[in-house]
Amino acid sequence: MSLTSEHPRSRARRFLTVADGGLLLFRVQDVPVLLAPSWWIGSLVVVVLYAPMVGRLLPAASTTTSWVLAAAFALLLGLSVLAHELGHCVVALRMGIPVRRLRLFLLGGLSEVARTPRRPGQEGLVAAAGPVVSVLLAVVCGLLLLAVPPDTPAWLLVAECAVANLAVGVFNLLPGLPLDGGRMLRAGVWALTGTRARGTKAAVVGGGLVAAALLLWAVFGMAAGSDDRWLRLGVCVVTAWFVAMGAGSELAAEQNRSWPEGLAIADLVRPVLQLPAESPVSDALAASAGRGVVLVRADGVAAGLLDENDAQRLAETSPQAPAELAAEPIRAETVLLSSEPGEEIAERVRETAAWQFLVVDEEGRPAGVLRREDLRAALARRPR
Repeated sequence: MSLTSEHPRSRARRFLTVADGGLLLFRVQDVPVLLAPSWWIGSLVVVVLYAPMVGRLLPAASTTTSWVLAAAFALLLGLSVLAHELGHCVVALRMGIPVRRLRLFLLGGLSEVARTPRRPGQEGLVAAAGPVVSVLLAVVCGLLLLAVPPDTPAWLLVAECAVANLAVGVFNLLPGLPLDGGRMLRAGVWALTGTRARGTKAAVVGGGLVAAALLLWAVFGMAAGSDDRWLRLGVCVVTAWFVAMGAGSELAAEQNRSWPEGLAIADLVRPVLQLPAESPVSDALAASAGRGVVLVRADGVAAGLLDENDAQRLAETSPQAPAELAAEPIRAETVLLSSEPGEEIAERVRETAAWQFLVVDEEGRPAGVLRREDLRAALARRPR
C-alpha cells in the first residue's frame, strides 16, 4: 500500500470514476457501494409515473410540489433499497462471508457475495436480514406519521418513506429466486433435504410463479382502470423481467456448481514433487511433466509452485537460473483441503485467479496439485 499523499482533486476524480458496475458512492468495510447507470433510468420512470398521483393525494399541491415529492419518492425508494442491501452485507460480513460489492440498479439492488454460504442457516440469516431492516424502517416511519400533521407535504413524504420500505421488505419476502424469500425457501429445502440443488430448483419454480403473478396484477390494474395502473404496469413488467432473469441465472449457477457423482478430488490431482528452490529451471521444468512442483527453500519454507509457462520462457534464455524465479506464490486461497466437498472446491477454483492449486491433507502435507484445466475438463464431462 502506498503511503504517498493524494491531491484532493485526484481523490475527487477517483471517487467520481464510473467503476465496474457503476458510480462508486462509498465503501462499507472495504465493500464498494456502486450506483449503476440503470438506477437513473428507473428513478426517472418512477418520477414521471408518480407525479400525477401526488395531485390526487394532495389536491392543494402545485405542479412544482408534485414533481418535487415524486422525485423525493424515487430517492427514498433508492435509500430504502440501499438500507435493505446493507442489512444483507453487514450480516454476511459478520458471518465471515466476503462481499464483492453492493450495487443499486434499475428498481433494485444486489449484494454480491464472494462465495456461497456453507450452511443453510447462513443463507437463511443473510437473506432475512434485508427484509428485517426494511420492515423495521417502515414501522418507524409509520409511527412518525402520528406526529406529523396530515394532508401536508411533510406527511406525504413520511408516508412515502413508510410505503417504500414496506414495499421493499414485503416484496422481497415473496418465495422465489432471486428474491430474499426465494433464498429463505432454498435454505429451508436445503436444511430438510440436505441438498442445496433441490432448494434452488424449488425456489426457481417460485421465481417463475412470482413473475407470472406480477404480470397478472399489472393486467388486472389496467383492466380495472386503477389510478396507479401505468405506474403498476411499468414497475411490474420491469420487476417480472428481473425476477425471471435472476431465477434463470440462479439455476444456471447451481448447475455449474454441482459436482459429478462418483468423482473424487483424488482423481483430478496430479502427483506433487518437491524440489529445492535453487534448482536449475531447466531441470525443474523437465521434472514437471505430468506433475506439480513445489519449490522449497533451504530453510524449509515453500517458495511456491512452479509456473510452467514462466519456467519455459526463463529456460529459453537462462536454463541454469534458479527455478524460484519462475515460482507462483502459494496463497491461502490457492490451498485446498483434500477432505473439502467437491462443490466447495469447484467454487473456490472459480473464484480464485490462479491456474493451479496445492491440495493438502488434514496434516497440511502436500497431497497433489489441482490444475484449473483438469477440473474444467472433468466438470464438462458430467451428464446434463
